[in-house]
Amino acid sequence: MSDEQSLYRNKHLKDLVIGIIGGTGAQGTGLAYRLAQAGFSVVIGSRDSAKAKSSAESLGEGITGTDNFSCATQADLVIIAVPWDSHKETITSIKSELSTKIVIDCVNPLGFDQGGAFSLPVPEGSALGQAQAILEQSQLVGAFHHVSAVLLADRSLDVMDIDVLVVGNEKSATDLVQSLVNEIKGMRGIYAGKTRNAAQIEAFTANLISMNRRYKTHAGVRITGVN
Repeated sequence: MSDEQSLYRNKHLKDLVIGIIGGTGAQGTGLAYRLAQAGFSVVIGSRDSAKAKSSAESLGEGITGTDNFSCATQADLVIIAVPWDSHKETITSIKSELSTKIVIDCVNPLGFDQGGAFSLPVPEGSALGQAQAILEQSQLVGAFHHVSAVLLADRSLDVMDIDVLVVGNEKSATDLVQSLVNEIKGMRGIYAGKTRNAAQIEAFTANLISMNRRYKTHAGVRITGVN
């Protein structure tokens, strides 16, 4: 049994400490709030530890803040929620701290112009593929790409009515992430294929942004036919 398998097998799901790299951004703080509400201990990381601590204090109980290196070290499972333009640099800088851990990447490689959002080409095929190429000793899972940061942060909204598409090469890792997603009220984790299928999931976020602009809403995804 590998160290990684032992870590996740010997801990109850709710005993896992969840780290969020880029945790002071809109997506990161929203995920931190929802995960803490679901009963997880959450550590948010930032290049600026003081900013992370301040954000954590504003989010309520169950959340602490620190620098990215300490966040990656303390956490049992880590979510990458940084802007695309700092994705490669950030995960490379904490490669050793993420070794043997499950890493959830929710980054969408998008560009913006007067016509709206559009998908950017990635040499490795996707943001998840780029992360997997760098973090060779980690298990990479893609999830939370289509969750509105506005809705995540809305404390008047008790239930998040959305499916979360989960992709990755290791079944044990995707199963665990699906279970984690299911702990957030209203969310459902749906397996959507291997890492090679991440590109179209990341790119679809551009379509959702276009929907949001046209219909003035916060669109999400629901999958039919899956119980």
